[in-house]
Amino acid sequence: MFRLMSGIFKIAVVSLLTGAALSALDLSAADILLDLGLTPERVLSLLETGTRWAIPNLVLGSLVIVPIWLVVYLLRPPRG
Repeated sequence: MFRLMSGIFKIAVVSLLTGAALSALDLSAADILLDLGLTPERVLSLLETGTRWAIPNLVLGSLVIVPIWLVVYLLRPPRG
């Protein structure tokens, strides 16, 4: 758990520093998206489409993976 929180904290700090540097260069997220040929509305639409695709696949995959993991976990030899 500590490694996960440490990783999230590091990503947040690097993102903050990168955002400050881009802001100092007078760049905004809208400018970068415009250079890529995207609009904020299009990005939200792509995220929505991706979410609609991912959720059912996550549920379907978990119906297979979770029981397998549970059986493997229960059949492992005891530790120490």
